[in-house]
Amino acid sequence: MSAALVAGLLAGYGIAIPVGAVATYLVVLTARSGLRIGAYAALGVATADGLYALVAVLGGGRLIPLIEPIAVPLRWTSVVILLALAVHIGLSGIRTFRDSAKAEVTQPVTIGPMKAYVSLLGITLLNPTTVVYFAALVLGSEDMASASGAEHVAFVAAAFAASASWQLLLAGGGAMLGKALTGRRGRLMTALASSALITVLGLRLLW
Repeated sequence: MSAALVAGLLAGYGIAIPVGAVATYLVVLTARSGLRIGAYAALGVATADGLYALVAVLGGGRLIPLIEPIAVPLRWTSVVILLALAVHIGLSGIRTFRDSAKAEVTQPVTIGPMKAYVSLLGITLLNPTTVVYFAALVLGSEDMASASGAEHVAFVAAAFAASASWQLLLAGGGAMLGKALTGRRGRLMTALASSALITVLGLRLLW
């Protein structure tokens, strides 16, 4: 059981720590909407990772042939959504800057916690690399390949916990960023910079 827990933790951190477009969006969303919204969004990402870990231990190698034919359409869909988010962040930053010309402190972006959760869950689920990653780990490990049901549950729970802890850490960083950049110019520059970064990271998914 302890081996399954350690394997799950390592797998969860392995897929969560590399900073990509989704992680960048999570930080920006928290900076603009607050820690509560960011926490829900972070749990959305972690839920997707946990679901893919569960699918991997249940399906194993049978999943990869099913995913490969739709991997490219899923990747393109993810890129389109991320580019749309980048444009939205940039335009909303400019609009907020203009609307708050007479006020030094801008109002936070209005978004509900469940909308943040579902949005980040959906975006993360569009990445087929995650389930392939978990499936490869399960198939490549003799211990996991012959593990019991309880050990599989421990692996999935540990992977979710690892991903959740990292995503919540990112959300906390976004909350601190939001407090540091409370001025209208600071928020504008943050919005434009994050929009550009998400665009670049999103386009990198194509290669």
